Amino acid sequence: MSETTTPAVKSSPAHPLVLVVAAAGDQRQAIHNALDATGFAVCEAASGEEGVARAAELHPDLVLLAAEFPESDGTDLCRKLREGLTSSQIPILVMTSGADPRAIEGALGAGASDFVTTPLDTALLAPRLRNLLRTSGNLARLRESESQLNHAQRLARLGSWEWSATAEGLELSLEGARLLDLGKQQIPVEALLAQVDPADRPRVEKAFDQARQEGKPFALDYRVQLANGTLRYLHTQGVVGEVGNGGQFALSGTIQDISERRRAEEKIHYLAHYDPLTGLPNRLLFNEQLVYILSYARRKRHQLALLFLDLDRFKTINESLGHRAGDELLRQVAERLKEATRKTDFVARQARDEFPQAIARLGGDEFSIWLPDIHHVQDVMKVLRRVHQVLARPFSLEGQEVFISSSIGIALYPNDGNDVESLLKNADTAMRHAKQEGRDTYRFYSGAMNSAARRLLTMENSLHRALERNELLLYYQPQLDLASGTICGAETLMRWHQQGKDLIMPGEFIPLAEESGLIVQLGEWALHAACNQAQCWQDEGLPQLQIAVNLSSRQFWKEHLATSVARVLAETGLDPRWLHLELTENILMQNRVGTLATLNFLQELGVGIALDDFGTGLFSLSHLKQFPLNDLKIDRSFIRDLHLLKESGLIVKAIINMGHSLGFRVVAEGVEHQEQLAILRQEGCDCAQGFLIGKPMPAEEFARFLRSWRPDALPAPLRPADKAKASTSAS
Repeated sequence: MSETTTPAVKSSPAHPLVLVVAAAGDQRQAIHNALDATGFAVCEAASGEEGVARAAELHPDLVLLAAEFPESDGTDLCRKLREGLTSSQIPILVMTSGADPRAIEGALGAGASDFVTTPLDTALLAPRLRNLLRTSGNLARLRESESQLNHAQRLARLGSWEWSATAEGLELSLEGARLLDLGKQQIPVEALLAQVDPADRPRVEKAFDQARQEGKPFALDYRVQLANGTLRYLHTQGVVGEVGNGGQFALSGTIQDISERRRAEEKIHYLAHYDPLTGLPNRLLFNEQLVYILSYARRKRHQLALLFLDLDRFKTINESLGHRAGDELLRQVAERLKEATRKTDFVARQARDEFPQAIARLGGDEFSIWLPDIHHVQDVMKVLRRVHQVLARPFSLEGQEVFISSSIGIALYPNDGNDVESLLKNADTAMRHAKQEGRDTYRFYSGAMNSAARRLLTMENSLHRALERNELLLYYQPQLDLASGTICGAETLMRWHQQGKDLIMPGEFIPLAEESGLIVQLGEWALHAACNQAQCWQDEGLPQLQIAVNLSSRQFWKEHLATSVARVLAETGLDPRWLHLELTENILMQNRVGTLATLNFLQELGVGIALDDFGTGLFSLSHLKQFPLNDLKIDRSFIRDLHLLKESGLIVKAIINMGHSLGFRVVAEGVEHQEQLAILRQEGCDCAQGFLIGKPMPAEEFARFLRSWRPDALPAPLRPADKAKASTSAS
């Protein structure tokens, strides 16, 4: 094999490089001379092996290949050259005598672009090569455009399609086929329709039929189920053109994956209409649903009930256990309300089909439930009983068992309102009355509630200014030491004296203060005023007394309570041992770890802690042992019938013994009869408080009461001979 000695040449736009691969030297030379004279750059290779090497080295713009080589097969050589070229678009022109058509077909199949017969007409060779290069360039640019289009379609998740009367099916672009998860670009229309969601298929079929039969363009969204189970949202547009003289329609259009957009739209819709914490409809969606339900009830002449539910003492849980626990409680409440309002029991069929949930979270700890197609009040009562049952079970929060109840207001359509706004307002009003009447209950709306609601709103507004106007007063109710007969303490009770109005009792305004958050400010004022008054009495030479101040749950869980108490004691100069703070069972039960830490801090200050209204909640002996308490106050409900019912006497005796066994001082509240006092003394109760000893009094009157009090002002303890008589009266 001989090698040529063609110097190294380079390609340029003005001088395309042609690689001539031929065994015959005179043939190469003739081609070289002809092409060189017409502006081509030429390099030569005398063998197939050399040609493959030169192609890889020089990257020619065109290869002129002799089909016949003594040492190699032309078809095989053509394949090797094509594999070695940097681009599949570089033309390979095969020179052949034309004697063997099968060899020509083999060369074309192996990668040749075209062929030319020998002997060559060198005068026509240059124009032919330039045309071949031009065609090759156009083809390269076309394929580059197609590549860019495919890339752009893939980025946009946008494919294209065509469908004509003469075609066997849909012709899809690469991206169109990919969007449908198909391995080929030509599919029968039935294959596409088979993937369309059954609920959307009639619309898609109708759009294609109308386009083909009537020439009607279309644009529609639909869902497809891919072979791998993925659900994809597609948007397809189609336009119509005519094919031939027969007037048959041909369709073309685009197909785009809009799944992400639809998911984003659904998420936006969800966030706008659903509560992300509980998954329930929010106020906006609830109102929209209620408008529809009211329209439905109006047409069908049905009665509808709207329940407005508010959790009792939710703020206490939120403040004691933290917002994370509060959020978890709301989630659990939502699940239980769904359990209590099983839609198959009471929701009208049409409403049930369109609105699967009849519950909404309106905000905070407020929930609402609509009950359409109510025939009797008993239908509402059935749901109310279920709600009460599911909420009565303990909730597990942060490893603790928490109990919660709800206050519910009910408004009925059409009796209590004909529109959403009035029904919600009236149900809310009824709920507030339920709260004022003890919580954990329900109330149906009545017209009289409207005027009461307006009065409460006026009172709440006035309460905001009560401190500024010095309208709040502290009254003091004496506590009697049953052993010595002396006054040992006083409980502070708040009163509100609005200018020009009668005295307002705490039962009327304290619930408003708790609901509005003003209770914290009122509690801090009461603490400071009570400590200051106790110190003033001591400075005046009156007996030293333990002053009991009630703490609300919100005040107790206020940050730095112990520091606040220490500051008040320092400012007033009162010795901490003369201050007792009264807490309810609910406060102690909410967050035992946090409660214990706060109580220990207060005990270190020297402040006494009293458990108020003992026996009315879920507190047990095991609970009592956990907390550093000083006083146990027996609730007045046990004292009321102490001298009338034997059972009451047994309960009080058990509480006194239990309190003493734990080292507590026991105080009885609500003592109004001599017989009650006698029994308490007999059972060893330490202190008593009630109207028999003294009513709540303003500070000046209480000071006069202290000065005039004598230990023998009340009957002495029973003699042994009288015990049987007292015991008989208790039974």
